[in-house]
Amino acid sequence: MTEAAAVRAPGGAQAVQRALDVLHCFHDNGPDLSASDLARRLGLAASTAHRLARTLLGAGFLEQDARTSRYRLGPAVTELGRLSYHQRGLHLAAPELTDLAERTGATADLALRSGPHAVIVAGGSVTPKVGLRRPLHSTALGKVLLAWARPGEGGPSSLPPLPAFTDRTIVEPAALEAELAKVRSDAYALNDGESAHGVRTLAVPVLDGAGHARFALAVRATPSVITDARTDWFLAQARSCARALEVLLLSPAERRPHTR
Repeated sequence: MTEAAAVRAPGGAQAVQRALDVLHCFHDNGPDLSASDLARRLGLAASTAHRLARTLLGAGFLEQDARTSRYRLGPAVTELGRLSYHQRGLHLAAPELTDLAERTGATADLALRSGPHAVIVAGGSVTPKVGLRRPLHSTALGKVLLAWARPGEGGPSSLPPLPAFTDRTIVEPAALEAELAKVRSDAYALNDGESAHGVRTLAVPVLDGAGHARFALAVRATPSVITDARTDWFLAQARSCARALEVLLLSPAERRPHTR
């Protein structure tokens, strides 16, 4: 690399990071965003946010409403998302999740980890009006992904401060560590009103041959559906589905021995 290129590299990297930050502003499936909205969310000058948005617009990563001039995610994001969905084999998981939901009367979701979030990639919660990211510390899906973390993903100490969503949310790192030890011992995670009152979720890992959670699988309903007396039955249904997903989503070399 030439000296001039070395000098330019940090600025280029910063521009790439800022462009990615713009795309991340659309994570929560809220309304379309103006350049001023982007500037405010990212702490940038309005002119900088406008320039980044126009660049992403030209590349197809954003599109603009001709009437309001507001931005939304563009066709390039849709294309890459669809490609990733199929490359991961997630289209193969949909029938299994539908069957699990029909058998249990609960919502069935499949998630993977992205930083401090569990991202739902298939299942009943993948809808236009519902955000796909869930905090790791307050969800059964997230606890599973933390308890059987893959190398380099980091444990509870890697998370930002733990916000409370209800009076049941775990907000102390030491308490979360203890909860994860229980999750590993029980081989499942429970979220009983930690994200929202009146919601109970059970989650199990989809493990690879090294014992790491490649995905987390959850069934979610009200406490009147997932009762204490029926917990073992729901777990049996979820674990059966998780074993099927290991076969569908992992290559033979990646699977645990019993799934070969």
